[in-house]
Amino acid sequence: MSDARHSFGPLPTESVWEYPRPPRVEPDARHVVIVHRGVTLADSWSCRRVLETSHPPVFYVPHDDVRSDLLSRAQRVTACEWKGVATYWTLVMDGHTVRDVAWSYEDPLPGYLSIARHFAFYAGRVDLCTVGGERVKAQPGDFYGGWITGEILGPFKGGAGSAGW
Repeated sequence: MSDARHSFGPLPTESVWEYPRPPRVEPDARHVVIVHRGVTLADSWSCRRVLETSHPPVFYVPHDDVRSDLLSRAQRVTACEWKGVATYWTLVMDGHTVRDVAWSYEDPLPGYLSIARHFAFYAGRVDLCTVGGERVKAQPGDFYGGWITGEILGPFKGGAGSAGW
């Protein structure tokens, strides 16, 4: 299957400092796969990317493309001034638990309705995330969940010393 988003040559370079604030949501037709302990947790060709100044993109995978039977609602919730209240999810499989492996916006604010019923996963909490066959690097730090791929340029918020950016 062809990559609908980038079908005419190499991927363009994107600087996270050119992303908007408030964030923008856009469709992404590249193949996204998330694997942990040999189990495919998500496999999709119809994700949404959320692009926000200073952050690598966050990929939101449609509910129907996620093994949601392996996820249980966590106690943690956070609030985003643009997207609304985030619900967190814990992965439980074969006696193995990964707390807060993913989050979702069950009832997002206007402007972000297209990410309702989608899950975003922390790349650093699972064994493998890929976009278009490329292995993703996790955004630095433990708060933001952006995915770094070859076309994304930083520096990225989240690492040591970046809290004031």
